[in-house]
Amino acid sequence: MCRLPNRPQSLAIRLKVPYLKDMKNTHLQHPEDSILTGDLTVLDWFLSEKDLSVKIDGAPAIVWGTNPETGNFFVGTKSVFNKKLIKINETHDDIDRNHVGNVADILHHCLDCLPDFDGIVQGDFIGFGGDDTFCPNTITYIFDEVIEQQIIIAPHTLYATDGEMKDAYVINDMVDMEVFDDTESCKFVQPDAWQIDEDFAEIVGFARQMSQLVTFATPSEAKQLEKELNACIREGREVVPETFDNSRLISFWFLVKSIKEDMLYLCRNNGPKAYIGNRQCGGEGYVRVNDYGMFKLVNREQFSHANFNNGRFACAS
Repeated sequence: MCRLPNRPQSLAIRLKVPYLKDMKNTHLQHPEDSILTGDLTVLDWFLSEKDLSVKIDGAPAIVWGTNPETGNFFVGTKSVFNKKLIKINETHDDIDRNHVGNVADILHHCLDCLPDFDGIVQGDFIGFGGDDTFCPNTITYIFDEVIEQQIIIAPHTLYATDGEMKDAYVINDMVDMEVFDDTESCKFVQPDAWQIDEDFAEIVGFARQMSQLVTFATPSEAKQLEKELNACIREGREVVPETFDNSRLISFWFLVKSIKEDMLYLCRNNGPKAYIGNRQCGGEGYVRVNDYGMFKLVNREQFSHANFNNGRFACAS
């Protein structure tokens, strides 16, 4: 047993971005996918002051903190947020009842090793200590030294709720994440991230003009388009606008994607070295947040293609 009687860390420590109560526990969007229905908020997002954090490719997702319904410490996967079949683990017996296999083993260690926290936090599991190289999902991370702690976690999102766990909403994306200090049992991966300044006003202005020529999709049509676009990325096929019924929309999607890629190229971090196979990369990507929302900056042809064809813990529960 490695769980220590740590003093609970307060949710009030160093919150650096506004509350995002309208942002439920949902999957982060790519900027280009967000425009398919005609929501052009992302164009303002490109131009606004931002906070930036590194998107670590860990697995499975780990959620821990204080259960708002009991006041007890808990651990779990994203299934703690389920509307039905909620899997919140306050004891090892809970874990044995709710989970099996490798996920259960990881959660047993997390229950013992994670520090108490006065709130709800989500992070990604990187691995068990005793080495300097870890491949939790698609990306291999190499640290400068052997990690001595028993578990390695990359925290990234804080949540709050006005009632039950299933109603939790995002309050902070862990930008400049200094809430957690390493313990004897847990190493927290919290790299600094920054973006080289560049003026995107001209290209975003052009995008606004181009948008006036586009017929946007309905929500159901957009979901189908996302499936088709993801299929191209997964299979390594080029996305050709002329092969789609709404070629102007896909051309506009390409333009927004190119703005994102230019922005991604300007992002830097001081985290562990990252590789896909034998090729060094910048990691999975970044999360950028401001008053216009939270989106991910990811090289889809590099990381998403590899992840679609790997993703060992994509459905972990």
